[in-house]
Amino acid sequence: MTRVLVIEDNRNLAVGLRNNLEIEGYQVELAADGNDGLARARATPPDLIILDLMLPGLDGYRVLRALRADEGAAETPVLILSARGEETDKVLGFRLGADDYVSKPFGLLDLLARVDALLRRASTRQRASRARLAAREQFGDVEVDTATHTVWRAGEAVPLRPKEYELLVALLRRRGQLASRDELLQDVWGYASEVVSRTVDTHIAELRRKLERNPAVPDHILTVRKAGYRIRA
Repeated sequence: MTRVLVIEDNRNLAVGLRNNLEIEGYQVELAADGNDGLARARATPPDLIILDLMLPGLDGYRVLRALRADEGAAETPVLILSARGEETDKVLGFRLGADDYVSKPFGLLDLLARVDALLRRASTRQRASRARLAAREQFGDVEVDTATHTVWRAGEAVPLRPKEYELLVALLRRRGQLASRDELLQDVWGYASEVVSRTVDTHIAELRRKLERNPAVPDHILTVRKAGYRIRA
């Protein structure tokens, strides 16, 4: 269930927000001051924070600054809900990392719509982040981004020819399992299995030269005698 943390010292307002958010299907936690709110956000980062600025203890600006400096809560969407509606207040809030700013008094339906929009955007960012991570393969100090067809070794970009890159990906997709020369010829060049060629061996040698610390004694792009090749993570 989607979790919302409301950091608000006005008890009646906080309870009213909780009731309406729970009707919308959210799980809601309340904190009545900045120190408690920051501690709760750090202990179990919620999916969204609704943050008042005029709080006992730490004010909302300091809570927001601390959240954005904290690795665990740095990406949590924050909606400021405050009676401080001057432009300078809003600008400072956005500069400190707020995702939205609503001035009191506010319309409940508008607030709920903003909460929904922030959560949808956060969900989209999380899916995109997971997709980027899923598109990355790594062995040793080599990293391959299959979304951008980019290869790095020890943090430095390595230019590969198109067929070298396709051969590398074909090996990676086997997750350490053996790939015969015939299979690689078919996958990368589209050759029929009966075609005899040293093309694979030549491209493997180039991959080793570019990606292995010692191409003569490779750690990762391995030859399986009389069978083919595989990658060892």
